[in-house]
Amino acid sequence: MKKMLAALALAGASLVVHAQAWPSSPVTLLVPYPAGGSADSVARALAPRLAERLGQPFVVENKAGAGGILGAVQAKRAPADGRLFFVTALGPLVIVPHLQKTPQYDPLKDFEPITVAVQSPNVLVVPAASPHKSVAEVIAYQKANPGKMTFANSGNGASDHLTAALFWQQTGTIGSHVPYKGGAPAIADLIGGQTAASFQNVNAVLQHIQAGKLRALAVTGHKRSSVLPNIPTLAEAGVPNLVVYSWQAVVAPRGLPRPVLEKAHAAIVAVLNDPQVLNHFLSQGFDIVANTPAQFDAFQKQEHARWKKVIEAGGIQAE
Repeated sequence: MKKMLAALALAGASLVVHAQAWPSSPVTLLVPYPAGGSADSVARALAPRLAERLGQPFVVENKAGAGGILGAVQAKRAPADGRLFFVTALGPLVIVPHLQKTPQYDPLKDFEPITVAVQSPNVLVVPAASPHKSVAEVIAYQKANPGKMTFANSGNGASDHLTAALFWQQTGTIGSHVPYKGGAPAIADLIGGQTAASFQNVNAVLQHIQAGKLRALAVTGHKRSSVLPNIPTLAEAGVPNLVVYSWQAVVAPRGLPRPVLEKAHAAIVAVLNDPQVLNHFLSQGFDIVANTPAQFDAFQKQEHARWKKVIEAGGIQAE
């Protein structure tokens, strides 16, 4: 018994030392997308301030490809020692695995949830020259012309695609899904009138709305966006029970020691609530979430089940 107690005490002391020593070398923030997107912006906001707080360099690495799968697999295979964290949008954690016949990872089992950093509602936008000036007009047109109204998105199974699919399911309409290789070309063609509508992240199209290049019809949040206060929610526009947020989060490889997880979580939450960081994201239409690992875990399971249902109902498959 004495030996067992001594072993437990030694193990506990080892964990404390591990947490105190972490980080003892540079830390990678792995982003599964090209530079410039929302997840990348979160990682680049966190990196220098985490370095200041924790005394080691935090380096952003972009590993783009396959809708986030390449980055997710790299993160899954990394040692669970605090030298790598995965900073990602919701796709790899709750959407992409449902589109694969043989998923290369299990997002609910292969990662330790740290926190959802930020979230932003999507916004239904049409070109400035569009005849559609309300959600009701969009629904009426789609019912009268099934499958003719084109909805641009950043790729098959992306948040903007699935928001449109959910919109069609909720309103009993049919639109035409037009996938692009990223949000930038989808938005460019929408502005140019090559497509008729899109559900885009508020932060991605805010400047185009403000410049009069796109017309915002409704946001997908519980409430109106602080940066688009005159735009109704979908519920206000007559489509209840359709609330969608695009979110960016931080996870680690499964097995990260609890003391390291707690230290990392505390540092990340402190950075997100730094007034300069907070105001930067608020000005772009993001809300700071900074929830606990337990809250994130419950939220991820809920989102995972929700998008699985939408994908199956819509018969959506990977390209």
